[in-house]
Amino acid sequence: MFRLWFLAAAVLWLARGSAGGSARLYTEEDPLVILSGGSLKPTITNSSSAWLVQFYSSWCGHCIQYSSTWKALAQDVKDWQEAIAVAVLDCAQEENFDVCKEFSIKFYPTFKYFRAHSLSSDRGAIHRGADREIQSVRQLMINVLQNHTKLDWPQRCPQLEVYSSAELLPLLGQRSDHYTAIIVEEPDSYVGREVILDLLQYSGVQVRRALSSDRPLLDALNIAAFPSIYLLHPNGTHAHLHSEKRLRFFFSSLLRALPGVQRRGGSAAAQMGAPQDKQTSEPWRDFDRSRVYTADLESALHYLLRVELAAHTTLQGEELKVFKDFVTLVAKLYPGGGSVVKLMETLSDWLLSLPLEQIPYQAVLDLVNNKMTISGVFLGAELRWVGCQASRPGLRGYPCSLWTLFHVLTVQHDATPTALDNTGLEAEVAPVLQVMRRYIRTFFGCKECGQHFEQAAAASMDGVTGREQQVLWLWNQHNRVNARLSGSLSDDPLFPKAPWPSPALCPSCHEEKNGVHVWNQGNVLRFLRHHYGAANLSPKYSLTPPLVPAALPDPVQTVQPPVERRGTTRGGGGGGRKAEEQPEQPEPRPGHPGKNEVPQQRGGNAGGGVWILGLGFNSIDMSLCVVLYVCSCLFLMLLFFFFKVRSRRWKLRHSRLYV
Repeated sequence: MFRLWFLAAAVLWLARGSAGGSARLYTEEDPLVILSGGSLKPTITNSSSAWLVQFYSSWCGHCIQYSSTWKALAQDVKDWQEAIAVAVLDCAQEENFDVCKEFSIKFYPTFKYFRAHSLSSDRGAIHRGADREIQSVRQLMINVLQNHTKLDWPQRCPQLEVYSSAELLPLLGQRSDHYTAIIVEEPDSYVGREVILDLLQYSGVQVRRALSSDRPLLDALNIAAFPSIYLLHPNGTHAHLHSEKRLRFFFSSLLRALPGVQRRGGSAAAQMGAPQDKQTSEPWRDFDRSRVYTADLESALHYLLRVELAAHTTLQGEELKVFKDFVTLVAKLYPGGGSVVKLMETLSDWLLSLPLEQIPYQAVLDLVNNKMTISGVFLGAELRWVGCQASRPGLRGYPCSLWTLFHVLTVQHDATPTALDNTGLEAEVAPVLQVMRRYIRTFFGCKECGQHFEQAAAASMDGVTGREQQVLWLWNQHNRVNARLSGSLSDDPLFPKAPWPSPALCPSCHEEKNGVHVWNQGNVLRFLRHHYGAANLSPKYSLTPPLVPAALPDPVQTVQPPVERRGTTRGGGGGGRKAEEQPEQPEPRPGHPGKNEVPQQRGGNAGGGVWILGLGFNSIDMSLCVVLYVCSCLFLMLLFFFFKVRSRRWKLRHSRLYV
């Protein structure tokens, strides 16, 4: 009896554990709706959209294996939710027993779809198809929508019917306040309807579908390949919209990227390029999306060192160690050399030379601001967003530039694997990711953002085993964040968060498998190496160090600590010449010091300082030190002779008395 009782208790414990673990199968972060016994009926009854609900059981092995497919489906049709939404309900939860029985759920998983504006008595229709792959279920969702009548049509669902040449040809040459995209496809193709639903959340473009059997339309538009897009511009012009691949993802991405097309609810100021409200926003800077701008990287470091770090009055313990690792990482991997690299190298040497357990932040700030006028050290104290600029203040900016900085560092580590040797970081498998994780956990100002990143790192970062995987992990995680924040209040309508790189930047990175978009990771890696490589950095808009005429050499010889520098040599000449004027410099950065050039410091005191134990002294300070040193020596010598003489006299007196 005791054995039977123990076995029964174990079974109940396992059942409770599996029920409690169901929340981990689908979470609130997944792009779907998690229903319960109390919320199912209120959600689907008289809903303005249709619903596709999976009734599953958390102890069902097939349900567990299928969960990744269902999540991928929900992510794929996330923008369709105002027409047809995706949901789940766990029948293994005790609170859901009655509703699953009421809806006649006998096997798991069971897929039921509910029409829009359905009655409270509607129990849904079961999908009995054997194929439950993403493409098949997606086509089922379109069929469900098209089975609605005009009376019960979902409120926000656009029309999915075919347009004829008689309806479309009169639109040619007409002006409008939006784009009109005509997708011409085969009769059995779903691409046109999928693109229409993909653009449901966007304004500024309307999508119409036509069939390849409409000969007058094909002759008028000169279309011979299917599917194809013909675009009518607001100004009345019209032409073919070129796409590298005739795939749904390419078509949707191209239409979303059109000027003036933005997610609904976005700021109206973000139209046709630069923001219109120029009184409250930064001056607009034209830029090339295929380049990375050093101004963004320098602005990230400026904000990080002078603003974000300022919240910590003292650095000690783990904070100090994390900061040292970050400075070392940037000093060794920041591309291009120049004044920023010299600043980070100087800061790194200073941190490593001080055997202190805590340092005041003000000391760090003084060095960053170059209060000691160290030759060649400079970091602009201004935010100049270029690739990270936004349609209005408060969007993008620092988070965008911080992502960019770490992308650049991962690619640089991949290109120069020995750069971190003898730094203490070389033993880590993915040093850039580990330093980034520790920095965000310790210093990053957005606490919730840091928690999200920590959760992602804890879940998968340990699986990174090499430099290539380090580059791809950060790219993949960045895309996950973009997908999670797409359409949120922090999403800039001028730069909507979307899978990156876009088909326009890297067509070979995108493919389709069984009708579902997939990444060609080999081509993605090649793109990332090029895009974030040193050769693709643009110095345009960067702040340049101040240049003044060379001062007379200081009679006191300067002493500099041995610093390993990339791209520079000791003993600079050239005075105030710009780097681009020196013919021997390969691809110099305008406004930044070249290999044999050290920019002069403010006040003309170039090279007039001495660097000892991380403290800056000028020649007067050193003269005082020498005088104090000599006086101390003389004083000690006088004391020595005084006590020596006294000692001899005492010995002589003592010996005479003894005799």
